[in-house]
Amino acid sequence: MGNIALQKIEKWYGDSQVIKGIDLEIKEGELIIFVGPSGCGKSTLLRMIAGLEEVSRGSILIGDKDVTGQLPATRGLAMVFQSYALYPHMSVAENMGFSLKTSGTDAKAIKSKVDAASQALKLEPLMERRPKDLSGGQRQRVAIGRAIVRDPIAFLFDEPLSNLDAALRVEMRHEIARLHQVLKRTMVYVTHDQVEAMTLADRIVVMQGGVIEQVGTPRQLYELPQNTFVAQFIGSPKMNLINGETVGSIFTANDIAVIEAPTGACHLGIRPEHISVCEEGAGMVDGIVEVVEYVGCDVYIFINTKVAGVLNIRCSPEHDFQLGQTIGMIFAQSHCHFFDTNGQRITANG
Repeated sequence: MGNIALQKIEKWYGDSQVIKGIDLEIKEGELIIFVGPSGCGKSTLLRMIAGLEEVSRGSILIGDKDVTGQLPATRGLAMVFQSYALYPHMSVAENMGFSLKTSGTDAKAIKSKVDAASQALKLEPLMERRPKDLSGGQRQRVAIGRAIVRDPIAFLFDEPLSNLDAALRVEMRHEIARLHQVLKRTMVYVTHDQVEAMTLADRIVVMQGGVIEQVGTPRQLYELPQNTFVAQFIGSPKMNLINGETVGSIFTANDIAVIEAPTGACHLGIRPEHISVCEEGAGMVDGIVEVVEYVGCDVYIFINTKVAGVLNIRCSPEHDFQLGQTIGMIFAQSHCHFFDTNGQRITANG
């Protein structure tokens, strides 16, 4: 059974608590991603699952077995690190089969497992090469192959793509997604890159300060963030956030008014793609174009509204904006998000 349960997990270093009572159910066959800013505890939590960090309080179950006090080698997990950690004097085939060799597996079985993994990872032409003769992406595929041959209950990935350039990261994201579909094994993946999380995960765990802020599918987190932290962490560019107050059913922030805001709303969130432009004076608020970023299929415009700060708008490249130009903006009210004084999401139903 590849399901993993974390029950009231805590991690203390002396008087400092870095993991603060986490409960989480990871389903069998699920690709779940821990994401959050540096220092939020995501890598520490992954290492606790692996057995590389001691659990201060709480329990870790793999299947129906409590493995909290067990050594890493007995947990049936395989870990892929940010560093490839390949033996430089060994060939690709020898690197991939080394753990099986040290465990006493016979040569025929090792070859069969290594051949199957190399085929899945498209490494067959590289099997006799040494690590120094491989690209970064090829080395990472060898590290993943080394994990595959162990036939683990679950795979643990600790920021495996951080050392790759942008093009290779995209390629390896596709490779990991494909492998997940082929292997149908549980995968727990840590990254600081929310684009990786959005494109790979079945579910995302957003962490901050040693606690879980929200767990959900990429769509749930993007469309229904439960607080302002998740709202601005998930999505690139991040959600615009405007401070104000609600009087009756009207949210106001200086000269901005949005009808049908829920009672108690103190923050309005609106994503860049949900703001449209219009003539000066014809929208909800006017602003001056300060920055224009052309990225090919999109243009991002940073507008200084003065009354609501700088807002980011996502537009099609057909628009031609000039620096210093004054434009109007209209918010898509069906895509407005509202949060209370504590930054928690609120709806019309409370």
